[in-house]
Amino acid sequence: MKKVTMFVMETCPHCIKALEFLDRLKKEHPEYQQIEIERIDEEAHPDIANRYDYWLVPTFYVGEEKLHEGVPTLDKVERVLKTALEA
Repeated sequence: MKKVTMFVMETCPHCIKALEFLDRLKKEHPEYQQIEIERIDEEAHPDIANRYDYWLVPTFYVGEEKLHEGVPTLDKVERVLKTALEA
């Protein structure tokens, strides 16, 4: 299993939706609750955000691999969690 790093902005409506999807998926699939998800607000921590290659939030990395960037869907967020669980 690998850690998920998620880049967000507090006021981003797509980030809020992605977080709702994460909560929903963790409730529906208890196995996802064991995945470590580090949430980094790019405005609060630009020093960390600047070390990664992305343009849009939310962005999800599993380990060092970027798996999703931009407008989330339930399926795309679940793909991130499945990949983290299987790694």
